[in-house]
Amino acid sequence: MFKKYFLLLLLVTQFSFSQKVQLSVYSEISIITSAPGDNLYEKFGHTAIRVKDPLLNLDLLYNYGIFDFSDPNFYTNFVRGFMKYKLARYPFHYALKSAQEDERWVKQQVLNLNQQERTEFFYFLENNAKPENANYFYDPFFDNCATRPRDIVKSILKDRLTLNTDFAINPKSLRTLMNEKIHPNSWGSFGINIALGNRLDKIATPEEYLYLPEYLYLAYKDSKISSGNVEEKLIKKETTLVEFENKEVLSDSFSPFLAFLILFILVGFITYRDYNKQQLSKILDFILLFSSGLVGVLIVFLWFFTNHSTAPNNFNFLWGFAPNLIVAFFFLKKNQANWIYNYLGFLVILLLLIPVIHFTTIQKFTYPIIPLIGLLLIRYVFLYKLGKNKKLGGY
Repeated sequence: MFKKYFLLLLLVTQFSFSQKVQLSVYSEISIITSAPGDNLYEKFGHTAIRVKDPLLNLDLLYNYGIFDFSDPNFYTNFVRGFMKYKLARYPFHYALKSAQEDERWVKQQVLNLNQQERTEFFYFLENNAKPENANYFYDPFFDNCATRPRDIVKSILKDRLTLNTDFAINPKSLRTLMNEKIHPNSWGSFGINIALGNRLDKIATPEEYLYLPEYLYLAYKDSKISSGNVEEKLIKKETTLVEFENKEVLSDSFSPFLAFLILFILVGFITYRDYNKQQLSKILDFILLFSSGLVGVLIVFLWFFTNHSTAPNNFNFLWGFAPNLIVAFFFLKKNQANWIYNYLGFLVILLLLIPVIHFTTIQKFTYPIIPLIGLLLIRYVFLYKLGKNKKLGGY
C-alpha cells in the first residue's frame, strides 16, 4: 500500500485507454506479492497485478490497496465499517521504488494465460480502474488487495483452475492467521482482537486463507490449470524483483501483557491493603468500572451499529460490560446500595465464563488479556464479599 505516492497515483489513474487494446503475444499478466511492512496496515503484506507488454510499451501495476488518509470522512467511515479503498493504476517502477525504500521483498508470479485470457484480464482491470468503478468498500478478511486478484483469476479461468491447498493441511482460524502476522502481544493486535467477534474463530476454508498475500502466493505457486486433457502449472515463471529479509513479527516493547501485569500487581496491592483496612478505594473502582464499561459500549457499537463483518457475536462483552459505564458513578457515593454488590457478583460470573468460552473455542481470547481479567476478578470478588459481609453485619 504505497501511500507515499498517493497524490501522484490519483492523477495517473485518471488516464484510461480510450479504445480497447489487444495485448500482444509478448504480454504478461503477473501476481505481485510484497512482504509485510512496518506500519500496522502493512503487516499482512500486499498483493497487486502487473500488466506488461513490451510491444505496446506497457508496464503497469493495478493496486487494490489504495486509500486516502486525507479524506475528511476517512476515520468516521473506518469506524463505521465503510472503509473506502480504490483500484489505482500506475507505472510499475513506482512500486519497486517504494519497496526498496521500505526494505520489503517483492516477488512476481507470471500467470500461464493465453493471449485471449491476458487481454480479457487487461480489459477487466482497465474497466475496473475507471473513476466511476475504482472505489470499493474494503473488508480486511473478505474483500481486500489479495482477494480481488484471487477472484479475477477465478473468473477468467473458471473450472479450469485447480487450486493448490497444501498450505491448509493444518486447519487454522482467521484469528490465528491474523495473529501470525501481527504479534498478539502488540497494541495493534490487542485492539483488533477485542474489537472483533467469534466469526474470526471458525476454521478458515483454503480459499479464505487467501485474504493474506502470503497464502495467495503459496496457493498459486503449485496450482494447476487444465486445457482439455492437459494439465499445466498456473505460474509460468517466478522472479524475485526486490530482495530483503522478512521482517520479524515482534511484540511491542511496552506490550499489553506487561502493561496489564503491572496493573494487576498494583490493583492486587491496593486490594490487599483495602482488605486489611476494611475500606474502599472508590476512585480505583470508578476507573475500573468506567473503563471496562467504555470498552463495552465500543463493543456494542461495533456489533450493532457498524458494517464490520467480523464485529458481531463478540464475547469480550463478558469483561467489557457496557452497563459498568453507568454503575461506575454509584461507587463515588458515600454509601453503597445493596444491589451494587449483587451486581458485582453477576460480573464475577461473567468473568468466570471467559475460560469456558475460550477453551470450548466458541471464541478465542488474546493472551495479553489474562492479567486484565485477573485484576478485574480480584477486585470484583473483594467488593462483593465486602458488601455481603457489611449487609450481614460482619463489619
